[in-house]
Amino acid sequence: MISFAGKVKSELCRMGISRLCCARAEGYGVLLYCNTFMPGEVRIITESGDFAARLPKLFHKAFGVKFDRVPEEKAGKGKLIFGITEPDKLERIINILGYDVRQLTALHVNFGLLEEDCCRTAFLRGAFLAGGSVTDPEKRYHLELATSHVPASREVQALMEEMGFLPRTIRRGADALLYFKQSEHIEDFLTKIGAPAAAMDIMTAKVDKEIRNGANRAMNCDMANVNKTLDAAQEQMSAIERLRGSARWDRLPEKLRQTAELRLEYPELSLMQLAEKCDPPVTKSCMNHRMRKLMEEAKEL
Repeated sequence: MISFAGKVKSELCRMGISRLCCARAEGYGVLLYCNTFMPGEVRIITESGDFAARLPKLFHKAFGVKFDRVPEEKAGKGKLIFGITEPDKLERIINILGYDVRQLTALHVNFGLLEEDCCRTAFLRGAFLAGGSVTDPEKRYHLELATSHVPASREVQALMEEMGFLPRTIRRGADALLYFKQSEHIEDFLTKIGAPAAAMDIMTAKVDKEIRNGANRAMNCDMANVNKTLDAAQEQMSAIERLRGSARWDRLPEKLRQTAELRLEYPELSLMQLAEKCDPPVTKSCMNHRMRKLMEEAKEL
């Protein structure tokens, strides 16, 4: 069964690849956040069939190159591996991105490729497709982008902050992570990079959670009130039983005896419901006053 992250990537891959600048920006994001981007090799590993179908078209549009290694057509579920090792192709990609081969050991972001808002959006989409994940909102809220290029991650954080996002950052082994844990931030980010349906799924899950939590709180509150009523009724019945076994019972006013007998007959009712059983009916306040008098009488025994 496809994961929520898989659904997000499928939605992102339905975006068209039209403008050359945006194709290069998206490919740039893929390379910075893929498994390997070095002078001698590019290796991209994914489990998303939609992303795997998009990659050859994206790299042909962005860099004019074909992959040296592609998954077999009969490859089923699992890891799908793309690779480029031919020096001419690697040199072409590196030159288009504005790098020198010697720079690839400590990559920095070439902001010259990301001047337009559409290109920045495409860059983040590529980064998420290659190195991003998002948790099912039914469980918790978490979205992250992971790359082994630590200096580049810091600069991507600055780029995102310029765009109005405020990701947190952390190291996990050799990788640098940018992440969000608030649902609203995840919704905004997914909408921006081209997955509004996934963002709506998060909003819907959040509303459903709030409704369930509200219902649970109401049920817990009702149960607490029921337990409180039953505990009070039990205490009242014990007091009344003590009175019935004493000489005070016959000296009780008629209204108090009626109240005591009603409580013994209806131990599960609240004071409000008990008040309605009186003949004639009385108010809850009156019933409460009578019950206090009975308790005081029992206490004096």
